[in-house]
Amino acid sequence: MKVSLKEQINTEKLPKHIAIIMDGNGRWAARHGSARIFGHEHGVEAVRSVIEGAGEIGVQYLTLYAFSTENWSRPQAEVDGLMSLLVHSIDAETVNLMKNNVRLGVIGCQEMLPENVRAKLNGCINKLKDNTGLTVMLAISYSSKWEILEAVKRITQDAALQKITPSQITNELFDTYLSTAGLPEPELLIRTSGEYRLSNFLLWQIAYSELYFTETLWPDFRKENLFEAIIDYQNRERRFGMTSEQIVG
Repeated sequence: MKVSLKEQINTEKLPKHIAIIMDGNGRWAARHGSARIFGHEHGVEAVRSVIEGAGEIGVQYLTLYAFSTENWSRPQAEVDGLMSLLVHSIDAETVNLMKNNVRLGVIGCQEMLPENVRAKLNGCINKLKDNTGLTVMLAISYSSKWEILEAVKRITQDAALQKITPSQITNELFDTYLSTAGLPEPELLIRTSGEYRLSNFLLWQIAYSELYFTETLWPDFRKENLFEAIIDYQNRERRFGMTSEQIVG
């Protein structure tokens, strides 16, 4: 009897936090002779499947790169379509997220989002806040350079107010000024569509993440693809600057 991908996963060695760069919606739409928004619409199905799969095996945190600060420079029709799709998806998926005991959070420059999008996001986050299962973080209007600069500004302000001194600024303190404060760093970063870039995503947080690249376009990505990435991760040796002998010892 063939063992399923899910059954091959060692649940004792799961990454607590998985981050995904969801790429390839536009190319998927082009292959189907449709506008880019068609690919984004089908990408929602991938999001649903991956959330279900992560929850089934016990992943604690899942961060999805949905919209970067650089994406605001895309054609206005595409941006408007994405914002409309985001509102619709939140309405459509809230019941399913509640059923699966999922909590929702968001990171990024929320001030740049339309008011109706912010209202929908905050409403959904509030409805799901008491859930105790998988935490899904949506990176919307997010970039790592923006996040790091904002953290530096806040640290500088606190130093000027003498709340902290330069000698107190450590990696651990800096973490508390990031939008991901309180979250574990991702052990696994997945990027779809065959591109080999980090695209300004969680650059501070992924210093020691395992990187997994797949040719699969995001709208075709499903929980089974997630399981494949996790199995690949579990077959790697994570050394954090040490030698293999040190890890074994």
